[in-house]
Amino acid sequence: MGAAASGLKLVKLVLRWEALRRSSTRPAVLGWALLATLAPLRSAPAALTTELVASALDQPVFATFVPGDADRLFIVEQPGTIRILDIAIDPPAVLGQAFADITSRVNDSGYEQGLLGLAFHPNFEANRRFYVSYTNASNALVISRFEVPPGTPNQADENSEQVLMTIAEPQTNHNAGWLGFGPNDGLLYIATGDGGGTLGDDGPGHTPGVGNSQDITDNLLGKILRIDVDASDGPGGNYGIPPSNPFVGVSGDDEIWAFGLRNPWRNAFDAANGDLYIADVGQDSWEEINFQPASSGGGENWGWRCREGAHDFDTSGDCTGTMLDPIREFAHGGQPFQCSITGGEVYRGCAIPEEHGTYFYADFCSNRIWSLSVQDGVATDLAERTTELDPPGSANIQDVSSFGRDAEGEIYIVDRRDGEVFQIVPVDPAAPCAAEVPSISPIGRATMVFAFLVVVSIAIAQRSPPQPGRRAR
Repeated sequence: MGAAASGLKLVKLVLRWEALRRSSTRPAVLGWALLATLAPLRSAPAALTTELVASALDQPVFATFVPGDADRLFIVEQPGTIRILDIAIDPPAVLGQAFADITSRVNDSGYEQGLLGLAFHPNFEANRRFYVSYTNASNALVISRFEVPPGTPNQADENSEQVLMTIAEPQTNHNAGWLGFGPNDGLLYIATGDGGGTLGDDGPGHTPGVGNSQDITDNLLGKILRIDVDASDGPGGNYGIPPSNPFVGVSGDDEIWAFGLRNPWRNAFDAANGDLYIADVGQDSWEEINFQPASSGGGENWGWRCREGAHDFDTSGDCTGTMLDPIREFAHGGQPFQCSITGGEVYRGCAIPEEHGTYFYADFCSNRIWSLSVQDGVATDLAERTTELDPPGSANIQDVSSFGRDAEGEIYIVDRRDGEVFQIVPVDPAAPCAAEVPSISPIGRATMVFAFLVVVSIAIAQRSPPQPGRRAR
């Protein structure tokens, strides 16, 4: 392990040097994949802190990026606007004009209603399309597409809306609303809540006996959906159904990718491998993180309402199917009181190589922040990060509504209460870096080959049995 660790450090050094050598800032697919492969050999966690990068926002609930654009971070404000944070300048600054303002279409009268999700098409550079989720005047969850004219990159065409689907909601809460494109398949994933209320997926608007989340027939609530936005063979003709979805051709709605969720508030793909992390807000007792590996064919049942976390909740209906346990759960209570999980992001940036593969997440009620990593489907390296991520000076992080990620894999924390966004940074930052590794110079390649040969030679020497006639040492 000592030789491997030394080799890994040398590889990281080469990658950092190569990043500094280039001025390009496109996504780091190759670099992320390489470091993901080496993730089990990660060194000790780096000392971290946070840096305020945006303020004076109106109830921010999400932050994301355009593929290949390392200069801008897009921040979703719950009342119905999307702001651009220019992160190419120091210090970063929020542009004065909103990227999009659809407040007239958004109903944010309920605490969990509003503009909730944003995702840019993987081929945005060519088609200029992005997707949002919001609640409308009828309390329904709307999934829509917009376009950005080539001549106004910082201003979307608000009249270009094309509604893909509208999902009726019986109550005003549990709307979920996260959107994300799968890094491996380019398909759009959509999170929906169970329809809300306070009765545990029961009562008016909830399927009698089993609830909405366990009902997979003509019911898209309490699910992860997967659709093809570049096709038109689905209902209404505005999206397509991927033929590999688990319920195509069998009983169940074709759009469903996974089910048994209560209110999946913020999910994230690992950009390096396509693993999906699903944070589901619990009812009265348990918060949970579910893990779906990239190799999954979908169809997972995460248990709600039969179960809350790994514990029985309401088994009065049909709870005979296979239900999966979360990889991490925590109970309500404690001091400060914790009660509502906020899902996070997997770090794949360049500034903190020690944290590659680390998943950060939080609790909305207590403002506590934790991290973990996943090895072979099991959560490891559990750690609380609240104290070290407390900003220096008088600033503080409250009501963590989301985490965000930029095009280089750096992670941000969204503070809804104070309207602020913070970036996770190392206490002792190295030289500026770009996460991309599109090509490696001849010197860099030679150095990496040399490192590999050194590691192999040491490993062989350590494992070789003593030769005849030689004294073992």
